[in-house]
Amino acid sequence: MQKGIEMMTILLYIGLALFIAAIIGYVLAAKINKDNTSRLKKAEKQALKKKHKTWLLLSHALLIIALGSVGTSLIQSSAGKYSLDKLNFHANIQVTTDKDYGRDHKDGTLMYDMKIPTSGTHSPHDLKFGFYKERPGYEMLVHNLEHGDIIIHYHPDAPKELLDRLEYLTHFKTAGAGVLAVPNVDVPADQEVVVTAWTKTMSLAKFDEASVGTFIHDYINKGPEQIPANVRLGGGTM
Repeated sequence: MQKGIEMMTILLYIGLALFIAAIIGYVLAAKINKDNTSRLKKAEKQALKKKHKTWLLLSHALLIIALGSVGTSLIQSSAGKYSLDKLNFHANIQVTTDKDYGRDHKDGTLMYDMKIPTSGTHSPHDLKFGFYKERPGYEMLVHNLEHGDIIIHYHPDAPKELLDRLEYLTHFKTAGAGVLAVPNVDVPADQEVVVTAWTKTMSLAKFDEASVGTFIHDYINKGPEQIPANVRLGGGTM
């Protein structure tokens, strides 16, 4: 992790240095072009014109490399911010392994044997990863579980502090799987959150980021049907 941070910093500084060099190059090119007046001899004008073109091409190249370096640094920084390793708290979590009710696809409203289902027949369509203010149907949520997503169920009247912490967790993803947080009236009154994966349930009387993070780290992308990231595109594409 530390080496990755160092590399991002190096790329950022290289990009900034090249950007400054490109600006200097453009300034010099502009000065050369200004000096190329009608009072100069033809050979001198041609020499200055060639020099001006060289500085422009060099500046263009430096600018492109600079933007590439800064862009790469920012992308790596964003990816590192939500690296799954950050959730590997090694917390001692109590997880229930639920009965596998199958994974057939069917349109329409469906009934489930579990209050908060973790498997079973479900919609052919899934949902995008992220934080939800309204609960989608279980039919689609179960489809997400099939693809290895993690779903955090919370009380609709949960305090803003908890909602902010849950929203942060929904940015984590790996391969083709991600995290969803949804309000759910089926969360027991004596539990603050219920976290689910395919055939896995963890209930917490009090939200604990170490426990939820460990659950996400251990069970994300463990569904029976794993889809590559370039196909799922953040969910909602199946």
